[in-house]
Amino acid sequence: MRYDHDLAVLAVGAFSTVGLYTILYKENRFYRFFEHLFLGLASGWALVAIWTEALKSLWWDKMVGASASDGNSAVMGYWPYVMLLPIGLMGYTVFSKKHNWMSRIPIGVILGLYSGQQFSAWMNRYIPQISGSMKSIVPTTNFLSHDGFFKPDTGAVKGDLYGSEAINNLIFVLTVLCVLSYFLFSFDVKNKLIKNASLAGRWLLMIGFGAIFGTTVMMRFSLLIDRMFFIWIEFVKQGLFLHK
Repeated sequence: MRYDHDLAVLAVGAFSTVGLYTILYKENRFYRFFEHLFLGLASGWALVAIWTEALKSLWWDKMVGASASDGNSAVMGYWPYVMLLPIGLMGYTVFSKKHNWMSRIPIGVILGLYSGQQFSAWMNRYIPQISGSMKSIVPTTNFLSHDGFFKPDTGAVKGDLYGSEAINNLIFVLTVLCVLSYFLFSFDVKNKLIKNASLAGRWLLMIGFGAIFGTTVMMRFSLLIDRMFFIWIEFVKQGLFLHK
């Protein structure tokens, strides 16, 4: 009986996968049915995930605290967290024509907190990239510290110097300079060196975007391979054939 239940679950998953992939042929009712089924299940799962992974751990548990149990000391609740409840409920007033202005309050709070957080996020994400783009063509032991300055007691050429590393650094530096010249000298320039560097920067950007697009396509193929493995191996081979 347990085996029949597992087979039924595999069959539903397989038919749902085939139904979703029928969109590759054309828009049809079969695809629409499984699309709405998937969206309904995803919405239900999202509601549970919001409570279990966000609201309960980040808001409810911190607000009510915890009593001493299993050797753990008691944790006092932080009651001001209760003020987040009416602010969050104001967001649902967007469905009311009379009180929809109240929905702007939580939106303003979220935007304010998000804007302040982005300053720190920008520094942590892009400053290391800027410092990492300052590479020496001949690899040395000289490197930038966390405060943005070079270490005073370093700078010797690396003992395990490889020619390939120097070539990679040279290509990296030329790529950075050409791409920067493309953005900085977007107007018409007569200098052939700058003009050719800008043209090279455009081609290098196209190569980079093409590589990004290629990885996106490969990610889609990995999803397709995973679904085909589920249908032909888990469902057909292990489900139907072994059931016989």
